[in-house]
Amino acid sequence: MVNLMAPVLIVEDDSVMQQRLRSILLEIGYADEALQFMCSIADVKCHTDFSQIALALIDLGLPDGNGIDIIESLSAIRAEIPILVISAWSSEAMIINALQAGATGYILKERDDIELKVSIRSILKGGAPIDPFVARHILSRLPMQKAAPIEAIPEASKDEADSVNLTAREHQILNLVALGLSNQEIANQLFLSRHTVETHIRRVYRKLAVTNRTKAVSRARTIGLL
Repeated sequence: MVNLMAPVLIVEDDSVMQQRLRSILLEIGYADEALQFMCSIADVKCHTDFSQIALALIDLGLPDGNGIDIIESLSAIRAEIPILVISAWSSEAMIINALQAGATGYILKERDDIELKVSIRSILKGGAPIDPFVARHILSRLPMQKAAPIEAIPEASKDEADSVNLTAREHQILNLVALGLSNQEIANQLFLSRHTVETHIRRVYRKLAVTNRTKAVSRARTIGLL
């Protein structure tokens, strides 16, 4: 069962979007009195006690400024508070700035109610939901590592590598592990939570039949995964 963290701060000036979010949150199980709707940065500053907020859903395009200001203020006081950006803005600079300011996840308003509900449930469970469009955009901008020349891999090793059957995300994280990045550094680079990264790494260990990072990298290189 999802742990409903309350009260919830919802910063959104569009009345239609407010009603969408209210309906979704009520459907999840929130009581109406647990929802604090604000329409502007000024409203938040005047009427919100950040020390009491347990979850925040924040739009970026507000009548009197950018929602990133709220994210920065909330994160500075309560770094542990999950913050989900729900915005129509999808520019690279805006996305990066929001995540660097302390946003836990980022979803576009154009998604349907089911997708918004899934994102909110994810953040309540400790996840870091990122809109698929946003994730593809960010990953396409990450620098590609130039592969070092390697010797031909024996056919048996190729078959073994195929049998490991890592997902694209697991393979990506394995490459970053091989580069020496910590779990937190990998989480920061891929805009995932540390918990999500650690879950992927445990799955990689299991598939490679190893118990630590050194053995995982060594095994992956032996069978041609790196």
